[in-house]
Amino acid sequence: MDIRASTVLPARRKDIELQTADGLTLVGEVAVPDSKPPVATLVCLHPLPTHGGMMDSHVLRKASYRLPALADIAVLRFNTRGTASDRGTSQGSFDGGEGERWDVAAALEYADFHDLPNPWLVGWSFGTELALKWGRDPIVRGAILLSPPLKRAGEKDLVAWGEFGRPLVALVPEHDDYLRPEEAVRRFAAVPQAEVVGVEGAKHLWVGEPYVRIVLNEIVKRVNPAAAPLPTTV
Repeated sequence: MDIRASTVLPARRKDIELQTADGLTLVGEVAVPDSKPPVATLVCLHPLPTHGGMMDSHVLRKASYRLPALADIAVLRFNTRGTASDRGTSQGSFDGGEGERWDVAAALEYADFHDLPNPWLVGWSFGTELALKWGRDPIVRGAILLSPPLKRAGEKDLVAWGEFGRPLVALVPEHDDYLRPEEAVRRFAAVPQAEVVGVEGAKHLWVGEPYVRIVLNEIVKRVNPAAAPLPTTV
């Protein structure tokens, strides 16, 4: 069977709730491999909720549909405060990336408490800002940034990540609306260990199955290299 945009592969999927330190309940889901323990975990931080971003934003949803089965990776997705999806609406209201620090902390606390191994942050657009600003937790193995705008997260956040020392990979679309590969190389120079990967032909929203496959393969190459490249049939 060919893996298509709508393919959902076997996994154990569970609805979860995250409790933030400032008293909110966030809704989410964890997908883990069906018959073996995961080797690593993606903690997904979605795009801007005021522009339609949520835990079901398509690249993150497809990661949860495929990577537990194809790469033995657990995928934790959740709605940040005030964000709604089919799973439900998280309590609170959008706070421009500031109060969301507690949302990131709650997701990492959940991963730690439930023994989800080797957590990597995967942020997309607004989610990359949350990763850079609030993701420097000792349990985090690294971060993968999809379409980073570098607006809310600035030079001091990049320098702090450089000092944090964990891997940082930025996947930057050739035709991004906010930050393109050449400028990204210059901006991410503040992080000595950063790797900027320009993706030819791609746009900010990674529309199209070829670009989704590129993103998922780049993630797997860092998080579980033994499973790369991902198969296109099952």
